[in-house]
Amino acid sequence: MVVHVNPGSHHRARAITMDTNQQKMDANILLLGAEKVGKSALTVRFITRRFIGEYGHIDSIYCHSDRIDGREVCFNIWDSLYPQNALAAGEVNEKQLHWADGFILVYSICDRSSFNVVRQQVQHIRRCKKPSGTAPVIIVGNKRDLQHRRTVSSEEGRLLALSADCGFFEISAAEAHHGVLLVFHELLELIREARALRKGTAGIKNIVRSMSAVFGRRRTE
Repeated sequence: MVVHVNPGSHHRARAITMDTNQQKMDANILLLGAEKVGKSALTVRFITRRFIGEYGHIDSIYCHSDRIDGREVCFNIWDSLYPQNALAAGEVNEKQLHWADGFILVYSICDRSSFNVVRQQVQHIRRCKKPSGTAPVIIVGNKRDLQHRRTVSSEEGRLLALSADCGFFEISAAEAHHGVLLVFHELLELIREARALRKGTAGIKNIVRSMSAVFGRRRTE
C-alpha cells in the first residue's frame, strides 16, 4: 500500500499543456535525509527495479533516462550524504540548493529522529528559496513494511507535508518498485509546473517592461 498526498496544484493543467512541446527534459533531483533511512535504496530501486539493502557511506549522483508521455526525460539524482556536523544537520549547502530542480526528503517511519531531520531540512529549503518559494519538495516516509516498529504516524507525515506545501508518500522501497516510481514521477510533474509558472511569470514581466517602455517614450515625445 502507498500513502500519497498532493501539494497545492493550482497551475497543474496549464503547466502540463505548456510543457508538451518539449521533447527532452532534464530534472536535477536532490535526495536528503538522515543516515540509514533508505535514500540509496530508493534511488537504486527507481533506476534498476532491484532492492539492495546495504550501501557504503558515499555521496553519489546517478543519471537515468526514461521516456515519459512521449518525451525523453533525464533524471540526475544526487544521493547526498548526511552531514556529520550536528550543527549543520538541518541545513542544505548552497551548491545543492542551486543545483536542484526538486527535492525528495526521506525519513524512516521507524526512526523519529530522522523525521525531525526532514522537518528541519524542509524548513531550511523553504527559507532559502524565498521569495519564490516554488521549489518542488516531496516528503517520503520509507520502510512501511516495518509497521511493527513504527514510531512516526502517517498523519504526522501528512501534516508536515501540508504545512510546508509538499507532496507526501509513505512507501516501502524494500517491498515494491511501484511506490518508488510514483514518487519520482510526481516530483517530475511538480518540476514541470514550477518551470511553467516561472516561464509565465517571466513573460508577464517582459510584457510589463515593454509596455512601460512604450508609454514612457510617448510621455517624453
